[in-house]
Amino acid sequence: MESLGLSGEEASIQVVGRDRYAEYVALMVGIASSLEKFATEVRNLQRTEIGEVAEAFEKGQVGSSTMAHKENPITSENVCGLARIVRGFVVPAYENVSLWHERDLTNSSAERFILPHVTVLVDDMLHKMSGVFENLRVREDRMWENLEATGGLVMAEAVMMFLAKKGMGRQKAHELVRQLSLEARSEQKGLREVLLRDEAVASALSEAELEEALDPRNYLGASEEIVDRVVSICEDSN
Repeated sequence: MESLGLSGEEASIQVVGRDRYAEYVALMVGIASSLEKFATEVRNLQRTEIGEVAEAFEKGQVGSSTMAHKENPITSENVCGLARIVRGFVVPAYENVSLWHERDLTNSSAERFILPHVTVLVDDMLHKMSGVFENLRVREDRMWENLEATGGLVMAEAVMMFLAKKGMGRQKAHELVRQLSLEARSEQKGLREVLLRDEAVASALSEAELEEALDPRNYLGASEEIVDRVVSICEDSN
């Protein structure tokens, strides 16, 4: 117990209070739900119309019994399904907290299912998602294609912020960029082209500054630092 950081029951009767069991199950449910969140993101990004990442697909692996071309994210789908099973155990775990005279055995039959299943299932899910991320196929070229498919509209916020820094009121900059974005969309033109022909934008930003504002690589914020910090924490914990 000391090795696991567990303490003994401070005031128990014939049985240990079931609130600690419920807390354990809730923790497993939280982990399972986080894993489902990660798996859902992989599944979404693997969709044909996005195609930015994909699970590993081994030689000889079959994605569909009828559609020979398919490469399904089967592991991520499996994890999402198992998360729903794990969450289903949280209600009976909390129902077990209240016992008649703190001693009846209504908890026992339920816990014989709850505790082994949540533990084994979450362990299985962790193993599976570790494999997904260790072998994840990442398509940077597809990410660029998706960014460029917007015709620059994805960088409208960055342009607005540049205009605000150059002295234009933020609300005025927002309205200007909003109107120009609508024009670009309705005319099926790139945002850059529409911005360049606008007098208010041209008087506030040089062409070089506009190019800088429209480059997604210049609008990453603290994302790189956040990733490095999280990776460092994970490495230290191992």
